Amino acid sequence: MENKHIHIVRRVWVNFCRFLLAAVFIFSGFIKANDIYGTAYKIQDYLEAWGLNSIIPQYLPFLGAMLIGVLEFTLGLYLLFGIRRRLVSILVLLLMAFMTPLTLWLAIANPIADCGCFGDALVLTNWETFFKNVVLLAAAISLFRWRNVLFFKLVTNKVDWLIGLYGVVFIIFYTIFCIRELPVFDFRPYRIGADIRAGMEIPEGKEPTVYETTFIYEKDGVQKEFTIDNFPSDTTWVFVDSKTKIKEKGYEPPIHDFSIMSYEDGSDLTDAILNDDNYTFLLVSPHLSRADDSAMDLINEIYDYSVEHGYRFLCVTASTDEDILQWQDQTGAEYPFGLMDETTLKTIVRSNPGLILLKKGLILNKWSVNLLPDEYQLSDSLDKLPLGRVSHKSVSYKLLMVLGWFFGPLLFFSLCDLLWFKYKQARIRKRKQAEKEIKKMHNLEKEDVRGKNEAENK
Repeated sequence: MENKHIHIVRRVWVNFCRFLLAAVFIFSGFIKANDIYGTAYKIQDYLEAWGLNSIIPQYLPFLGAMLIGVLEFTLGLYLLFGIRRRLVSILVLLLMAFMTPLTLWLAIANPIADCGCFGDALVLTNWETFFKNVVLLAAAISLFRWRNVLFFKLVTNKVDWLIGLYGVVFIIFYTIFCIRELPVFDFRPYRIGADIRAGMEIPEGKEPTVYETTFIYEKDGVQKEFTIDNFPSDTTWVFVDSKTKIKEKGYEPPIHDFSIMSYEDGSDLTDAILNDDNYTFLLVSPHLSRADDSAMDLINEIYDYSVEHGYRFLCVTASTDEDILQWQDQTGAEYPFGLMDETTLKTIVRSNPGLILLKKGLILNKWSVNLLPDEYQLSDSLDKLPLGRVSHKSVSYKLLMVLGWFFGPLLFFSLCDLLWFKYKQARIRKRKQAEKEIKKMHNLEKEDVRGKNEAENK
């Protein structure tokens, strides 16, 4: 009786560990697939902390982000349904055995602010991440120890291959969808419907963190840093880069680094843009040298549309003077440029370039370079078009939509597989029945021949 109780407790514990790991891995993998650019930027932070950023090709962080997202989601899905129990339990244990010491180093050395395990959806400190991984490592050890005896399956062997294969295909296509368009779930402070001005406010009684944005310019081979207060009036200085650093730590509002400086004269455009009662298009490109120029004709048309209707259009970037001039030459860009912090630009929109529509600091809409509005959508002034109003879908609506994308085709393919299985079973039964009839007829013929032989012998 005591052994029976121990077995029950152990069974409950192992499957609790299994579902805990499944939930964490599915959530982590899905969040990474939802925002591959954010994951890739975090990998670049790791490489920079290890001094490897300069020797690693630029595409590898993005490829690595995709592979990590697909792997985590697939492992979580397999854990949930109980597919490939032996292989999955080994992979999960190896992954946690690698990640736990890594996050301990992150917690001690603190080279980056957070590990980025759950993207912007759930930000954990490095120590919180380490303790989380200790719990998951213990769960992975328990799962590996009793994987064969107590790890029950939620699906039969007839459909587990279909669920496993479809899960991989789904997360790959979802990743591609979010790269091509924009993340379905936007957890950043610059999501559609967000008020930038409200996000910059400091609660009463709180002291704000003081930031300083410096702009690096070069003249006669000498580089020098300037702030907005001492910006050079000499136009022979050439812009090289910009960076933002903390001068005094205090309360940090969700948006603390939204600052735009005019590329032409160095004036601060931030308040003018955020307080403008009219519409403003911001073409966002952290690096123009790496930007996708396939939609440049359409971008120029949007600029012409803005001029025609009296809207502000500004390209904000952290690019150098050389890159800006080269962009203008290659694309025929006539719109003005503004300078902004690179990290802020990467946070605003996950596309290079991307386009956002503002009105009095409110983000009305966002587009990737692949989904820019065309002349058919911009057929009138924005106040008369759906584009000129907040295009916002609730999180619950998006969640139901994604679940529908996953379970709808999965149920359809499962039904097709079940029908095919029944069809094959029916054919097998029919063939066996035919073989049985043939055998019966053969036996009857043999008995008939035997009867005739016996009659002749008599």
